[in-house]
This record gives sequence, C-alpha cells and structure tokens, in this order.
Amino acid sequence: MQTDSDLNTIYFEDREDAAEQLIRSLPLELFADNEPVVIGVSEGGVFFADKIAQAVKGQMDILLTEAILAPNNPELSIAMVSETEEVVMHKALIDSFAISEDYVYGEAQRKYEEEVLSYVYKYRKGKEILPLAGKYVVLADECVETGLTMMVALKSVIARGAKDIYIATPILDRTVYRNLLSVCDGVFCPHKIDDYISIEYYYKNFEQLRFEDITDITSRYERRVIKQKDHDKKV
Repeated sequence: MQTDSDLNTIYFEDREDAAEQLIRSLPLELFADNEPVVIGVSEGGVFFADKIAQAVKGQMDILLTEAILAPNNPELSIAMVSETEEVVMHKALIDSFAISEDYVYGEAQRKYEEEVLSYVYKYRKGKEILPLAGKYVVLADECVETGLTMMVALKSVIARGAKDIYIATPILDRTVYRNLLSVCDGVFCPHKIDDYISIEYYYKNFEQLRFEDITDITSRYERRVIKQKDHDKKV
C-alpha cells in the first residue's frame, strides 16, 4: 500500500503515461526524417520501443542480453553479454571483489550459449536482429539503473555499424545520464533523478510484462509492417 511519502516518488500513472511523456521528449522530426530502427534493450523496453517506432514511423526490434553474476553473490550483476557476443564489465565491482576477467569471459560464453541464444529463438524465432549499418538507432528501455545493459547495447549496435545512436527511457539516475551522454549522440528522458531506487517506486500502477505481452507487441508490429508493404504495393 502506498503512503503519502510514496506518492512523492510517483512520476507515471502506468506504462502508457510513461510512454507519452517519453515521446514528448523526443525530437520526432529528426527521427522521422531518418528512418530509425528503434530497439528495446529489455523485455520492458520492447513496450517503449514499439510506441516510439509508431511515433516516428520507424522499424522496431529487440536486442537480447543476459547478466553475468558475481560468483560470491548471485544477485549482483558484474557484467552483461549480448546476442552479438559483446561483453561489458562493471570494472569497479570486478576489482573490488577480486573477480578475474577469465571468469567473466567464461561465464559470458556460457550465458550466451545457454540463455541468450534461447532468447533469440523465443522472441525472434532465431532470426537475426535488423540490419543497422548506416542507420539511426534509438535504444529504448523502461529505465536505466546501473547502465550495464545500455552500455552493452551501445557496444552491440556500434559493432553492427549504426550511424547515430540515441537512448530513450522515461526515467534514469542523473549520474548514469551524464555517463551515457558521453558515449552516444543523445539521451532523451523526461525524468532525470538523484538516488534512483527501483522502477516500481516511480509508477502508480506497475506490472511486469509477461512473455505473452511481448509476443503480442511484436505480432502487432509485424502486422503493421505487412499492412504497410501491401499499401506501398498498391500506391
């Protein structure tokens, strides 16, 4: 149950409200003129990627990643691996816990083979991510906490030849915002806050998205693409 003090942290009624606020922060004309690919970098990010893709008439996809956990703390993410086999490490955590890079790369290979590839089949039926060479790319997520997921997403789309890379999220920590701004072409976020806690603190109504919710979003997107292709053939 939310108290009066909890209400001070609420920025969004629900995901629809968060998406509307996020889209208002975007330079829609820039993206609409450059046929962007909008990529959800998490399951929750797919919701926002779909809304942005509709607003800018862009393509939409999902980038699959998996966390690499500390050997002495199964709840602590120390690195991320993506479906393009890029790895990003949280160097400060790795050094503070004296974790070897060999452990990180070994776990990255295991996670890629055992989990990430299964996600590719689960969410994209084994198909590769959309071509990104020379493209404007918008990386979308429902929030950015440590920045590890977003950094591995950045590294992955750079490796695939993206031309300009932007980040879009409804809420993130101000320090993370500054860090991300230094490594991409722009970060769009209606709420940059200090001392980020956890995403559910900032929504009046927040529910985790299920696999069925994600597949509904991607199926609707695919139907829109087919409809647009049919329309273009008739014109």
